[in-house]
Amino acid sequence: MNAQDCTLYHGGLKGAESAFGENAEKYAVQEVVFTFDNHRLNRDRNSVTLSEDDLQRGDISMELASRMMNRTYYETEKIRRVLQTIFHMVNKGHQVFVIGTILEDNSVKGGTGWAVELAKLFNRPLHVYDQTCSQWFTWKEGAWKEDSPRICYNTFVGSGTRYLSDDGLAAINQLFADSFSKQPSL
Repeated sequence: MNAQDCTLYHGGLKGAESAFGENAEKYAVQEVVFTFDNHRLNRDRNSVTLSEDDLQRGDISMELASRMMNRTYYETEKIRRVLQTIFHMVNKGHQVFVIGTILEDNSVKGGTGWAVELAKLFNRPLHVYDQTCSQWFTWKEGAWKEDSPRICYNTFVGSGTRYLSDDGLAAINQLFADSFSKQPSL
């Protein structure tokens, strides 16, 4: 796998997404940050501001999102925009990597969980680093299985918690190091 032939898609927020972006830059992976008007980013390298029409293509009923994630999402415009943006990330990236917490119902905590549910729905290769147990898991045959994933596709998503632990950061760093054998660019 040649890093220069790969593209990372993310939302540019602080924490996991910024760490994925920093690693992409370090390894010369192309990077695309999806955002919307008036959304404050932590990392905006190669940002694409989604138009109203683009956002509508990623629209989903908040009731459906709440049901799929076993939690309540209220009809707020910002949350809707974030979920619509996540749709574009998962739609563009074939493989999905998330840093977060896997809950007992097999969903992932927080808004990050929407990327996980969409990846399941779109049948994408899906990997979650669970910061509570310091382990990568891959979604296979309807369950989470311990794994040591690698970036195996030219397009991938990096998403996750804003509250990235040192261990979560180390997991992202190791994912890139294991996936791209050559030394990172300095």
